[in-house]
Amino acid sequence: MPPINRIAEFSDDMKTWRRWLHQHPELGFELHETAAFVADRLREIGVDELHEGIATTGMVAIIQGQGAGQTIGLRADMDALPIFEETGLDYASAKPGVMHACGHDGHTTMLLGAAKYLAETRRFRGRVALIFQPAEEEGGGGGVMCDEGIFKRFDISQVYGIHNIPNLDAGQMQLCAGPMLAAVDDFDITITGRGGHAAHPDTCIDPIPPAVALVQGLQSVVARNADPLHGLVLSVTQIQAGSTTNVIPETALVAGTIRTYDSQMRAMAAQRLRALCDGVAQAYSVEIAIDFREGYPATVNDETCTDFARAVALDVAGTVTEATPSMGAEDFSFMLERCPGTYAYLGTGAGAALHHPAYDFNDEVAHIGASYFARLVERAQPI
Repeated sequence: MPPINRIAEFSDDMKTWRRWLHQHPELGFELHETAAFVADRLREIGVDELHEGIATTGMVAIIQGQGAGQTIGLRADMDALPIFEETGLDYASAKPGVMHACGHDGHTTMLLGAAKYLAETRRFRGRVALIFQPAEEEGGGGGVMCDEGIFKRFDISQVYGIHNIPNLDAGQMQLCAGPMLAAVDDFDITITGRGGHAAHPDTCIDPIPPAVALVQGLQSVVARNADPLHGLVLSVTQIQAGSTTNVIPETALVAGTIRTYDSQMRAMAAQRLRALCDGVAQAYSVEIAIDFREGYPATVNDETCTDFARAVALDVAGTVTEATPSMGAEDFSFMLERCPGTYAYLGTGAGAALHHPAYDFNDEVAHIGASYFARLVERAQPI
């Protein structure tokens, strides 16, 4: 079954929506123009309920089907990135330093397209909950929407999301069961010694040797503490100390990120980091303070939902391959912790990578993503 003809018929409308969104990007939770635009389109489409102001500028729209049934959630993220656009397009960002460099304008458009079709046809039982989410890039808007009770409030039984992938064949889809994207935790470690003249190190407590020892020790967490059959990345990405050659600094900073797929590995890595800090502090007579920030959990796709979604994707896209798990992160993971579902990739063809200033979403695949969303609902709860 190819993409839905009716959705293809209003592809020009979708292109217009998407390019307006691209030209008016906003960051984080402060998506006031974006949310107003989306809400206006949903009212024009004729959704049955529109619940605004969730997680500041998020919203959930409800479309009733024909007859009793469950509620299926479909999610799109709406926020942009703090990047100066370099596309040169006539619909490029009108806000210097802010652009849709990850395709969330496309994701929002695809869900609006599915909404328009589902509101017109209603060839499904139960309800569909259209989740428009702020602050995916930073702030964990998906988690905030969960904390504000959308799954209980709207009785959502399954949830599905989609992300575009540049340089995957246009229209091709990818899925995988189980872990797809990693949990992400970040750390800043401040090592405090006693500064002084570099000619008299005996009067100082130099924070640089313990910083070096700590960085070396952290490498052992992956090499010697982690099961090699389970994913773990621990990357030190910053070492900062000193400002001139003849002064031993008072402090040194070591910062980085931890990426994992399962909760036990995540807990082990955090525990080993703290233990190494304690040991280095004692060995070098320094004080060590840790700012450890738990971020998004791992994105883990439900096996049954993934098998179902794979069949739908094959019908709509024609080509479906297995997604390779990545150590990137995505806050749809919060929703998958609350509810079974799955996350899919949609290829957009050749082009600049995600988060690149020359990136642009390919409007030619929007009808495929919208058709996938719509068919999930129709196939899950047929009349």
